[in-house]
Amino acid sequence: MSPIAGRLRSIIRDPGRIRQAEPLKRHTSIRIGGPADYLIHVADRHELSGLLRLAGEEGLPVYILGSGSNLIVSDEGVRGLVLRLTGEFGQLAIDGSTVRVGGGCSLPKLAHQVSQLGLGGIEFACAIPGTVGAGLVMNAGAHGGDLAQVVTEVTVMWGDGRLERLGPREIGFGYRSTRLQGTSAIVVEVVMALRPADPAALQGAMRQHLDRRRATQPLQHPNAGSVFKNPPGDFAGRLIEQAGLKGERVGDAQVSEKHANFIVNLGQATAKDVLTLMDRVRSTVKQRFGVWLEAEVKIWGHNPWFLP
Repeated sequence: MSPIAGRLRSIIRDPGRIRQAEPLKRHTSIRIGGPADYLIHVADRHELSGLLRLAGEEGLPVYILGSGSNLIVSDEGVRGLVLRLTGEFGQLAIDGSTVRVGGGCSLPKLAHQVSQLGLGGIEFACAIPGTVGAGLVMNAGAHGGDLAQVVTEVTVMWGDGRLERLGPREIGFGYRSTRLQGTSAIVVEVVMALRPADPAALQGAMRQHLDRRRATQPLQHPNAGSVFKNPPGDFAGRLIEQAGLKGERVGDAQVSEKHANFIVNLGQATAKDVLTLMDRVRSTVKQRFGVWLEAEVKIWGHNPWFLP
């Protein structure tokens, strides 16, 4: 056993929650990604702080893996520790219309549970296949709603293991962005202020959202969700379609013929295929319309094909 593996087992007592050389394509919605040195299921704040301390001492990169739905991982994989928040990070507590939820909780699960209790404001999230923490960092949204509209407080753990509570001003919400992006902050808990609403009406609204998702998105093929952010006053999908790029392929990566802002994996696509296709799409849209598309998906690992 390597010294790092031994130290990991001193922090995570259950060896079944530590996986070495784990292929990340098993954990991404687009079914692409090479191995992580270590994939670790983290059950509580004590374990998380211990892992961050170890990573700091050993100089190991740390990645937080949510549902893998907005992510392209390189074919070579990633070095260091990939952490998945489970256990207490998936818990949910409700006091009146105030909801406390762990960063590892599924957004659709949260939306359905609170709607059944007559709490509205988060029903848009029923169609976002991600976790609360990952969604918070990117200010996830759909159907005219986003997390900025309901979040009142966030508890994060920084890379040095320090906990801090942040309000909306410190979080710095923007369109599909926050100030937490690109930092060492890990979202451990989110507080939301919801509103009383009719459970039947909320369930009806969520059925409409899910029906629309099924009708407009290429769910029959693995994908990573919306590839590019919508530019101000326009839609990335419209620009890509008008550029004649629907159906464009690199290997088994294809611009969806159903929704142009999705790239689907037709079977054996690689990260190189996807990133090369993303670069081609962005270059073509820039050439045709003068609009520079910004990636919405996150990219981990080696990537000389699609540069910021």
